[in-house]
Amino acid sequence: MKKNIKKIALLPLMVITGWAYASMNGNGIDRNMTANQGTNGEKPLVSNAQQTPDLKFKDENGKTISLQSLKGKVVFINLWATWCPPCIHEMPSINELRKTFKDNNDLVFLMVDVDGKIEKSKEWMKNKKFDLPVHVPDSEIPRELFTGSIPTTIIVDKQNNIICRQVGGADYMSPEVVDLMNKLLNE
Repeated sequence: MKKNIKKIALLPLMVITGWAYASMNGNGIDRNMTANQGTNGEKPLVSNAQQTPDLKFKDENGKTISLQSLKGKVVFINLWATWCPPCIHEMPSINELRKTFKDNNDLVFLMVDVDGKIEKSKEWMKNKKFDLPVHVPDSEIPRELFTGSIPTTIIVDKQNNIICRQVGGADYMSPEVVDLMNKLLNE
């Protein structure tokens, strides 16, 4: 009983912390975002001229997927965890973005649980009724792409170039993101 009381008492603190974090870090993609600009106003860490490192991820069936094998597709990578309030806050918009482009086989979503607990993440997605495929890292993610802050989202174009990197929660159903995805898919 005492454990449940502690969990309930911590819930408002977690919600407030997540809200504060999202507010401090911006709650959406920068409205002036271009293909050459970071999504939170920072300069991109990797320019469009550079290829993305060949990251590898493992899906819920244990199959390894390499970023290099997805060349020719637009890839939406979201690094997250089930306990992260800003991650939870942005998840509905990511799910809606996937639904918006569900008929486009040139867009791949990689929801990467940084804790490596794929069964827990899979169950979490199921309980929330999200149709998002869960993955875990199967190779080291370079520090230039992931400093440990979650959520971190990376969008890669069809040539395996990093187009944008968002650190912190965002609204992925904003017109700017939908327009960017359409642009990348039609290139």
